[in-house]
Amino acid sequence: MSIEIKVPAFPESVNEGTLVKWHKEVGEAVSRDEVLADIETDKVVFEVPSIDDGVLAEIHQQEGATVLAGQLLATVTEGIASKTSVSQPPAVQAALSQVENTEIFVSPSALKLMAENNLSSEQVKGTGKGGRILKEDVQVHLQSSSNKVTSITPSVNQSDINFSSGERPQKRVPMSRLRARIAERLVHAQQTAALLTTFNEVNMQPLMALRSRYRDQFEKTHNVRLGFMSFFVKAAVEALKRFPEVNASIEGQDMVYHGFYDIGIAVGSPRGLVVPILRDVDMLSVANIESKIAGFGQRAKDGSLSLDEITGGTFSITNGGVFGSLLSTPILNPPQSAILGMHKIQERAMVENGEVVVRSMMYLALSYDHRIIDGREAVQFLVTIKDLLEDPARILLEI
Repeated sequence: MSIEIKVPAFPESVNEGTLVKWHKEVGEAVSRDEVLADIETDKVVFEVPSIDDGVLAEIHQQEGATVLAGQLLATVTEGIASKTSVSQPPAVQAALSQVENTEIFVSPSALKLMAENNLSSEQVKGTGKGGRILKEDVQVHLQSSSNKVTSITPSVNQSDINFSSGERPQKRVPMSRLRARIAERLVHAQQTAALLTTFNEVNMQPLMALRSRYRDQFEKTHNVRLGFMSFFVKAAVEALKRFPEVNASIEGQDMVYHGFYDIGIAVGSPRGLVVPILRDVDMLSVANIESKIAGFGQRAKDGSLSLDEITGGTFSITNGGVFGSLLSTPILNPPQSAILGMHKIQERAMVENGEVVVRSMMYLALSYDHRIIDGREAVQFLVTIKDLLEDPARILLEI
């Protein structure tokens, strides 16, 4: 008996996708829930799992094909699947041998991720039926044990480009759906919004001193690294409360003011820029924010961000500073009306009380839609963020 593997149902607003990769070849054994293929849409990458054990008998759509929801992808023939196949890399085979000697069942996708990160089944707590270790369990473990928060910054496509030999070599590569969607949205923002950018600078010395003083204790208590982004998020929320038009958007002829604070954090991934959303940030602690940001960074790297995680948002923050950017003019993420740009922290000579002193400074940029936000509000919004960051106690006291 044959089992049909079809394209999963796409979410609303997504009509089609591109089959970017097959993880199995015809004739290979597959297990239930094992990932067979990846489908890229203009928002996320979907994993297509096998619905039963068996053997991959036929592939109906090749890599690069445009596919629709419900379209037939492959046929799996029923049978007893071998746990290993000739295509498994040595690291996965070694991890699989270890798992076979235990009573813990590990899903294939979790097994692969464990092997890539040198994890054993004893290190990961399974939440599946009967203690089964799922891919999500491995991701949670990696997020909680990571000592490095992934940089939350926009990034270009990191694909390797190998040129052929020749006097003036060049290579033509099809634009991915995500890259095409990014281009479409950015051009749309520039063509439809009245874009303007205002700048300021913030003395990072007080915030750096606070972070240095409590960093180790914070990490021991909350099991997550203390970065700067959580303070910028907290400061942005307080400023948004004071200037609600910055947290608003334009829909047709209406201005929509949002009474909630969903902040997008621009993240560079191998596929391009994605902006996962921190929802109801005013209800989150600094530790919650840091933990969620770390999770976004890991899932962006793995390509496992869900559609819900990158949809919506009322305001965005992007950080080009980790790449060395000293100053930039970020572009809006429609339909949002403003975006905050962070930059490189650099020691500069500043005048304080008539004396020249050295301070660690950062330029801030706020790009905004002048149709809904006046220059006065934009400048005051950015000054509010500056004042809060230069006296971090005010963030906690909300003053």
